[in-house]
Order: sequence, then structure tokens, then C-alpha cells
Amino acid sequence: MLVLGAGPVGLGVARALKEARIPYDHVEATDHVGGNWAHGVYTTAHIISSKKTTQYSDFRMPASYPDFPSAAQMKGYFEDYADAFSLREGLEFERRVERVTPRDDGLWDVLVDDEARVYKGVFLCNGHHWEKRLPAWTADFDGEVLHSKDYKTPDQLAGKRVLVIGGGNSGCDLASEAARVGASCDLSLRRGYWFTPKTVFGVPSVELMSPWAPVLLQRIALRVLIFATIGRYTDYGLPKPDHKPFEAHPTVNSEIFHYLKHGRIQPRRDVRSVEGKTVTFVDGSSTEVDLVACATGYDLSFPMLDEGLVPIEGKNALLIGGALVPGRKNLYVVGTMQPRYGLGPLVRPYAVLLARWVRLQDQLQLPLADVLLRAGAHPPKSHLLDPHAALRAIWLGERMGPYLRWLERRMRAGSPAP
Repeated sequence: MLVLGAGPVGLGVARALKEARIPYDHVEATDHVGGNWAHGVYTTAHIISSKKTTQYSDFRMPASYPDFPSAAQMKGYFEDYADAFSLREGLEFERRVERVTPRDDGLWDVLVDDEARVYKGVFLCNGHHWEKRLPAWTADFDGEVLHSKDYKTPDQLAGKRVLVIGGGNSGCDLASEAARVGASCDLSLRRGYWFTPKTVFGVPSVELMSPWAPVLLQRIALRVLIFATIGRYTDYGLPKPDHKPFEAHPTVNSEIFHYLKHGRIQPRRDVRSVEGKTVTFVDGSSTEVDLVACATGYDLSFPMLDEGLVPIEGKNALLIGGALVPGRKNLYVVGTMQPRYGLGPLVRPYAVLLARWVRLQDQLQLPLADVLLRAGAHPPKSHLLDPHAALRAIWLGERMGPYLRWLERRMRAGSPAP
């Protein structure tokens, strides 16, 4: 097997394969472990999920870490995880996978830099925060355009008139930074967001949700917490959300409201047009800025695969069981989903399940994804993931092996589904 990527997900998969004694190679395009936390975030970044809801279930963060560790602390944490389980042994750094191609015999041809290799299967753990998306109108802007991926330090904003595009977590961080060090900050929102405080009653807000509470109850509780701690978004000049809580990724930020009330952030509507450095919004207002900071997200793509091999609709990869491609054996695309809270508690149990599925696939003639489809599995309707529902699904998946083997035999015999 080949594991591509040594970020949080790739490390978890490697740990599970090693524990299951499944031989694998591990390649990483950069010279370090940790993924975005090692090279893709700004120096002042802190996690939005808490330490408790972000750490691996088999490796706690140090007690000295705060509730919301910094980028440097997260980088150190993943380095410690790799060292604790000897995951650097055999890990090939600065090796880029150029192509992954299925063969007629069920194996996979892989081109690593200019070296041709053959593997039984491939785990793609290359993440989804790397192919930057920019609004088309930025090409007509005469000032500086910066994607949040390329933002590293507040010096890039200092003294400038900044327009931030997008109200997600990166957008609010950039707006808060610009409010501190910039000459001015405008925040353009295409739609209303659910902004939630980082802490409530001294506790990280993500830890207040019961794992077994129905989504409806979680939504009611969140609305009450927001009203009690923040009030009405319109009192800050922000638009009302046009969706229910959890239908889009929540924005967890308390600073933005401080700067809105101090006049350091000016809320704006969606951009209608630009001329020179003047930006005009859909409500007819306009402003002149020096720098446009785009927190406009990323496209989901897999350039090492033939186009269409992994079916994608918008931000959603249509995978079975969270990782499997219909019609293909031993291709595992891991980490495309975005949990509502931290990823860490899901990585360990899911990676263990994937290692079991590798063993199970060896016992089947048909692709495991096809068997799961017959068993009633279906592609996700959204890239957003309820972590509690995911943990329940993993628990069920661990116990389905005998049933899936029986069902696969019926499928090969041409018997109808039970």
C-alpha cells in the first residue's frame, strides 16, 4: 500500500496500517509532517475547535497546552505523534506523487517524481486546503490580492486599507488582524453566517454539545447560546443567516464582534464591481482599498488521478463509507469531509476501520464500495460532517465484516439484495 501525505490524516492512517502489520510506503511532498499546521497557516493562527475535540483519541495533547493551541503548538503535537509511533521510519520526504493510475489486474501504477512504482492500493491523504479559489473580479483590481492560504504574518496587512472577502474562520481571523494593524478593514459577506463564540461560561463552546443529542436539539441550544452571548447579528451590521445551524461550516470567533462595535471593522455586502482600487458593493456603497484578502476557500481536486475517477459535486466527493470509490478496489480517498468540530477524535477509529477494510477487500472479489452500496450505503449529501454521527457509523462499520462477506457472495451469484 502507498500512503500519500503526512498531515493529520496521513499520520493516523500510517499508524493504523503499521499496527495492523499491513506493509506500506509513505510519501510526503514537503520536508516535514503535520500538513497545513506545518506550512499552510499564518503564524498567529489558533485552532477553533478545542484541544479536547481536536486531539487524537490515542494521543492526548500536553496538559500545558491551552484550550485553543497555536499553530506552533499544533505543529509540535503532530511531530510528537509521528515520533511516539515511529512514523518517520521509512517516510520519504520531498517526494511528490505525479500520477496514480488503475491497472487491468487491479493493481495501481504510481509515478513518484520520475520513479514508476506498482502498489496493491493507495491512500490519498493529501488534504483539501491547497487549490485556492479566487473571485473572478480580483483580476480587475489594481491593488494587491492575497488569498488566505498565502497570509503568514500581520506585517502583510500593516498600515493598509484592507477588504476581506468571506466570513468563514479564516476570513474573521484576517479581519481581526487587519482591524488591529491595518489602516482600515472592510468585511464583505455574500451571505449571512452563523457566528459562534469560542467560549461560553469559560468552556469551549464546541464542548457544550452532547455527543448523543439530536441535531434539532443542538440547533436550539446553539441559537440560545448565541442570543445570550452575542445578541442579534443585525445589531452589528451583519446579515441574518440564510440557512440553519450546521448546514454550512460554523464560524467560531469572538474577536470580530469586539472590532465591529469599536468601528474597526466595517461590514459590507457582496462585491458588485471594481474599478482601479475602488470596490463597489451590491447595495451601491463603495470604498477604496489597498489590499483584497480572499478567504474564499478551496476547490476539491485530485490532479494525480484521471479526471472523473473520483466523482465530485461542488465541495463534495461522492465517496462510499467516507473514502471508497465505486467500481474500484483499494483506492482510499481520506479526509475530504469537514467535521463540525475537531478532526482528531475521528481519525484514529476511522483509520483502524480502513485498515480492517484493506483486509476485508482481500477476501472479496468485488470492490468493497459496491458491496457497501448494495448494503444500503450512499454517497454523502454534503462535505460537512456530524462527528457524532460519524463515530456511530464507524462503530457499525467495524461490525459489518461477516455480513458484507455474505452479501458479496450473493452479489456474485446474481441473487437479489435481501
